[in-house]
Amino acid sequence: MPWWSREADGEPAAMDGSRMPVRTGAADRGTVHELAVRNARAAALFSAGNAKEAVDLFEDTLRGCRALLGGDHHATLTVAGNLGVARVSAGKRRDGIHLIAENVADRARVLGDDDPRTLTARDALAVAYRLAGDVDDAVELSGQVSAQRRRTLGAAHPDTLTSRMGLARAQAAAGDLEAATALLSAAVHDAEQALPPRHPHLTALVECAEAIGMTRREG
Repeated sequence: MPWWSREADGEPAAMDGSRMPVRTGAADRGTVHELAVRNARAAALFSAGNAKEAVDLFEDTLRGCRALLGGDHHATLTVAGNLGVARVSAGKRRDGIHLIAENVADRARVLGDDDPRTLTARDALAVAYRLAGDVDDAVELSGQVSAQRRRTLGAAHPDTLTSRMGLARAQAAAGDLEAATALLSAAVHDAEQALPPRHPHLTALVECAEAIGMTRREG
């Protein structure tokens, strides 16, 4: 699953008010910092494979963010997205998908439909659909995100390449291996023109293309 605790998407440094306005008094800023620390700790648990523990800590952090900052604050939106992803990884896929879908709608309303943070959440929702076996929804949403990122960022931007690979995986899961192979071939070509040979996005695309190619030959 995509991870959202990045500087561009409300990392702890942004949650403490240094980069996003927080309408609180001096006493509350310490509490905001504590919430940022909890979010970072939950992210570390998630990265270490402890998704269930991460869910508990994200839930506690989200309650604190909503109480102190409100539901529409960028930090609250980030933690809500993190919680949705963690729930999916912890096996609570339907609960996680529901929360991520709500988060996508909230980000689109607050940040704008083409905002990179909204597209990150929408991409995560598409992945969650695929993991849950909702391949038709995954194909539709992955295609939407891929088109939006291509339009706003360009075909070879790493985020766009990630979405194109996600769409190919969804197409393959839906049984359309021909479309998936063609899409990956084009994405690899674009990546080779724009990225250095050992770039991780190029490596991931090549590995995905090889896996789908092997599946196709075996079928």
